[in-house]
Amino acid sequence: MKNSIFTRTPFFYNMKQVTYFILFIFVVNISCKSTQQKHTNVNKTTTSKTLIKPPYLKKGDTVVIISPAGILFNKKAEIEQAKKLLKSWDLNVILGKNIFNQNNQFAGTDIERASDFQKALDTKNIKAIWCSRGGYGSVRILDKLDFSKFIAHPKWIIGYSDITVFHNQIHNLGIESIHGMMGISLDKNLEYLEENSNSLKNAIFGNQLTYTIKSSNYNKLGEATGQLVGGNLTLLHTMLGSKTTINTDGKILFIEEIGEYAYHIDRMLQSLKRAGYFENCKGIIVGDISNVKKNSTSWGKPMEQLILDIVEEYNFPVLFNFPAGHKEKNLALILGRTVDLKVKKDKSTLLFKK
Repeated sequence: MKNSIFTRTPFFYNMKQVTYFILFIFVVNISCKSTQQKHTNVNKTTTSKTLIKPPYLKKGDTVVIISPAGILFNKKAEIEQAKKLLKSWDLNVILGKNIFNQNNQFAGTDIERASDFQKALDTKNIKAIWCSRGGYGSVRILDKLDFSKFIAHPKWIIGYSDITVFHNQIHNLGIESIHGMMGISLDKNLEYLEENSNSLKNAIFGNQLTYTIKSSNYNKLGEATGQLVGGNLTLLHTMLGSKTTINTDGKILFIEEIGEYAYHIDRMLQSLKRAGYFENCKGIIVGDISNVKKNSTSWGKPMEQLILDIVEEYNFPVLFNFPAGHKEKNLALILGRTVDLKVKKDKSTLLFKK
């Protein structure tokens, strides 16, 4: 009976409340620390000053050509040219099992395309993965891929346009990749075929890349050093808010685009701006912005001015007309590599550090 009365006293009841409250605070504190630690680990990966360089290729290494996105319709001749090019560099070449599959606009089903990519990631003797083309479809298979063996044994992943999805993912894993020509780019009639292929060869074999281009009157002059990140603007915009978006703090952003309305390019850049892409950015390199669609109402300004208006308040250099993207001249860029960017009045340079 004493115990029954005692348990009902206000003092004991209040003490129980205090005890439960202290336990609750203790548990919440441990949980927050755990979450903070996980968040910190992610940031260490995405903002790492030095990314892992996959081993440069050497004679006898194997390259696989796969189709992770759009269909290869009537492109067998181009893929044969791609094989010949790689063999001329004394490399072995294999094709993905499903490279020529057709599933409406895709090169096979999502499962088939992911299967080829996964096998390429997991096979140790494959030293580079060369995407046959972009188009659309990479984002559909990204979350089906397991990069654990790739992290343990990195290899070069090569492509542009829709392949930006993989470049972003790989950057956040702390590994470099190559933005450059793809398998179907081997049209004999291309004016810059030799220059494009030589730049890709230099990138994968470890020769230093340095480019000098004529400066545009729209350039925003200055110098900057930082990791090079980016790719196709639509895909950068698509990745916003996901784990595959990139952190541009202290980095130099490269963008290129094709076949969009001026207002849509403005909208995507405004979205990047609102997401903080330019706040701590060190510089911007603008590649080819080609085949801009005509709207019923003219935008009224050239594309260069559209971009300059968006980044007006930021004090970093902007380089226009860099030859990379969807036009014929498409020079290789090592994404994740630290570069020196010098934007000057007459000529501008981009030097990739070894």
